[in-house]
Amino acid sequence: MKRSNKGYEVLNFLPMGDDRGYLIAIEGMNHIPFNIERVFYVYGTMSDKSRGCHANKNTRFVLVSISGSCSVTVHNGASSEDIILDSKTKGLYLDRMIWKEMHSFSSDSILMVMCSEKYDKDEYINNFDEYMRVVNRDDR
Repeated sequence: MKRSNKGYEVLNFLPMGDDRGYLIAIEGMNHIPFNIERVFYVYGTMSDKSRGCHANKNTRFVLVSISGSCSVTVHNGASSEDIILDSKTKGLYLDRMIWKEMHSFSSDSILMVMCSEKYDKDEYINNFDEYMRVVNRDDR
């Protein structure tokens, strides 16, 4: 699975269905570029609140809006981009050391997050200025 050199990219998942309904299967190391160690859901977030606002030293993520929509602002240390997640068939892959902020949640938003690592509070960078210093160092 070839990765973008930006450190993030939109993934498309193929729905399979028949007269009974649809399903989307997501397999680690097949549909996403890592084995899944942790999954969590973000829901009930007010539209004027943000989630995330951090980078991770080790963990990679895939975000999928399984209901409703939200926007994700990503920053790779050189540039930023806003990506709208509004489909069960669209995921956002985030490599290590990508700053992420999820915002503009719809009232029915459920955001599923798949992670390459188990939770470790010590790998989080929660301050954007610190993130910029770390990500732009030559010796990382």
